[in-house]
Amino acid sequence: MSIKRPALLLACILLALPLSMWADSVGVGNSGGKVLSNGSSLTLTGSTLVKFNGLSFGSLSGQLGTVSLTTGNLISGTLAAGGTFAAGGSFTISANGKDGLPTGTLFSGTFTGPVKWTATWTPNVGPNKAGVWVYTLQGNVSGTLSSAQKLSGTIIETTFDISGGKQFTTVARLNGGSADLTVPEPGSMGLLATGLIGIALLVRRKRAV
Repeated sequence: MSIKRPALLLACILLALPLSMWADSVGVGNSGGKVLSNGSSLTLTGSTLVKFNGLSFGSLSGQLGTVSLTTGNLISGTLAAGGTFAAGGSFTISANGKDGLPTGTLFSGTFTGPVKWTATWTPNVGPNKAGVWVYTLQGNVSGTLSSAQKLSGTIIETTFDISGGKQFTTVARLNGGSADLTVPEPGSMGLLATGLIGIALLVRRKRAV
């Protein structure tokens, strides 16, 4: 019995743990706007929310609202050649009430870790083949929906090329961006707790015999 008991307990533990972290996936897309800098951080303004997929809203597209963000301060590298911004700042999705979305702030979050600002140089393209710089901002965010549900995930924002082959200084036009966010399923924690209680009762019953 000394061999069977640990095996039985291990089986119970495995059954108690969720087979997968059930979650609702939310896809967000935005287009246009400007990336601005004050010399130490970045701000995205005027970007249109053009896609929102997930939850009970289904798959929505069109002019649905706005997306804005502000990074923390630059902690390494440069704005021109690429660098890293500190955690903090904000990432906000606002909806205009179209297609059943609520009016006002739909999601409000913050960057949970360093945010990468990547500069990519492509020679011999663009006007007069002067070459172009394109910049990508990528980071992880965590925050809350207007329904009080928690979300976390990754955002990516990409600029158009800077005119005349120049590097970024204070402003760039945004091409587009996306965010893939996850809403953890609260029921999984309840399932885990129920399973652990069952294990505790099993151990107690075995000891009493």
